[in-house]
Amino acid sequence: QVQLVESGGGLVQTGGSLRLSCAASGRTFFPYAMAWFRQAPGKEREFVAAITGNVNTVYTDSVKGRFTISRDNAKSTVYLQMNSLKPEDTAVYYCNAVLASNIKQPQRSWGQGTQVTVSS
Repeated sequence: QVQLVESGGGLVQTGGSLRLSCAASGRTFFPYAMAWFRQAPGKEREFVAAITGNVNTVYTDSVKGRFTISRDNAKSTVYLQMNSLKPEDTAVYYCNAVLASNIKQPQRSWGQGTQVTVSS
């Protein structure tokens, strides 16, 4: 069973940057596509970005050009570099394993997430 632990969130001003990390354990990491999701207060959880085992990446339109997803298979960790942050990026961020054929469908139980707050 894959376990996911997110970290790196915090409070930042508009225009600032944060780097989120997601450490996976329990099973072989490499074959899995991985994705970041986020949930803002009062809203449904939404897809943010995904990276396949072959390092192909996909982003939701609102973060294109500002966020970068990457992975380190040796460390079983996926990252989300977030630049030019906006107040609307405020949310709890989660990572999950996904299928390369359906990158918006989480495959595992959710971790605790990491809170990102962007002040205006």
